[in-house]
Amino acid sequence: MQRRVEKITPDSKEIVFFRSPTRLVWLGIGFALTFWLVDSWVDMIFFTSESFANSLRPTGMELYMRLMVAFQICIFGYLVSRVLSSKNRYISRIAASEERLRLVLDAANQGWFDLDLQTGEATVSPEYVRMIGYDPTQFRNGLQDWKNSIHPDDRDHALAVFQDCLNSGETRSMEYRRRTSTGEWIWICSIGKVIEWDSNKQPLRMTGIHTNITERRRMEDALREQEEFFRLIAENGEDFIAVLDLQGRRRYNNPAYGKIFGDIEALKGTDSFADIHPDDRERIRQMFLNTVNTGIGHRAEFRFVLANGEIRHMESCGGLIKSSKGEASCVVVVSHDITDRIRAEDEIRSLAFYDPLTTLPNRRLLEDRLSQALAGSKRSGAYGALLFLDLDKFKPLNDEHGHAVGDLLLIEVANRLRSCVREVDTVARIGGDEFVVIIAELDTNKSESIAEAEVISAKILATLSAAYILTIKQEGMEDRTLSHTCTASIGVTLFLNHEFTQEETIKQADSAMYKAKEHGGYSVHFYAQEV
Repeated sequence: MQRRVEKITPDSKEIVFFRSPTRLVWLGIGFALTFWLVDSWVDMIFFTSESFANSLRPTGMELYMRLMVAFQICIFGYLVSRVLSSKNRYISRIAASEERLRLVLDAANQGWFDLDLQTGEATVSPEYVRMIGYDPTQFRNGLQDWKNSIHPDDRDHALAVFQDCLNSGETRSMEYRRRTSTGEWIWICSIGKVIEWDSNKQPLRMTGIHTNITERRRMEDALREQEEFFRLIAENGEDFIAVLDLQGRRRYNNPAYGKIFGDIEALKGTDSFADIHPDDRERIRQMFLNTVNTGIGHRAEFRFVLANGEIRHMESCGGLIKSSKGEASCVVVVSHDITDRIRAEDEIRSLAFYDPLTTLPNRRLLEDRLSQALAGSKRSGAYGALLFLDLDKFKPLNDEHGHAVGDLLLIEVANRLRSCVREVDTVARIGGDEFVVIIAELDTNKSESIAEAEVISAKILATLSAAYILTIKQEGMEDRTLSHTCTASIGVTLFLNHEFTQEETIKQADSAMYKAKEHGGYSVHFYAQEV
């Protein structure tokens, strides 16, 4: 069994002696002997010498009585020691509890107060005084002093809460600014409660704690400024900002979404993938799930399909937001409408590879398509054909009616050429009234390929020779129509594998076209072949 050791304080030294049972026995014996001697001395002084002699030789009864008196004294001493020991332990526990409370309040940067509501005087802890920058030995604090130290902007609210605490009897808390000894303002959180009333139920005493929350308020203000800063960016920027849950449902959409979706409130809780183009939807969904699972954001381009069928091109990047526990909470997606950029890129691409008047491939794209056709011929072993066309009697139309009318004719020629070939074939305009047609994958037999090329060439010749009805629009005047007949001269060459280069192949067809011109036009001529 372990022996409990208690701390001895100066206030408890006088009762330590009484805690030992052995010492109590000796104490009792001492009291008994003292009692015996005093009784004997009294007999010797006031009675006869025989009484004195008898006192020195006590009878059995006298000895018994004196021992009983000593025993009773021991019992009394023991009881007294128990009472004093219990009192001491109680005082020690109170002191230890007060010390622990003081340490906790100091560690929490808190100070306590005890306010006498009748006199207005307050007893406060040293930490309370240090909190507002005063010397604890010289600080005087009362109810009126406290009221005067509150910031003018906070005073009415603080006093209203204080009065509510008095009236209700319940615990109340408030936050306010208080002036320190240096004139600075610090934020204080006060919590108080009335703990004593008089017979008329009027409050007599209030206790509570004060906490310096200046640093917390500074952090809250900084956070509030950041929130306001980002809110202004989100609500006034051109970018589209969305907060999605881990299933891709919309939690928040900034006002920019209203420009393309209308009411943004109606978007809450809806599936964010539902408005994505079907061809892009699954790809974007997988990227979203990857971000949720790995925490790594991705950048992607996709298309929104609006309610009216309009397509909007978006560029987005997303990031995972985690909770304080490190768990996935939501995904923030910032998107930018790149529709105009895509259109501009398409326009640049069109200008680079397509004829702006007829939208047919130009010479640059023709060379790429011819390269692909030659490579395809090598793989399949089938012949292909290249047709070089030049319009007959086009210059007189331009000279008589102007370039605008000539452009109308070129546009119609382009449309008719498209209708004569397959989608896999290529029709290109390489300048002026010159067109080139690439027919791929004819036949592995040269004679059969020539026959197929003849059929296609004849079809083109007939289609282009039909009359053209051109509508001429002039500002401030009624539209007028013009009928014009225009034929073409066609030169044809076959190609297989890479027997000839692209340039050589085009020159062969061009040479054959001039042979057709020499025969009066409106005819087809094959390069180095007798048809």
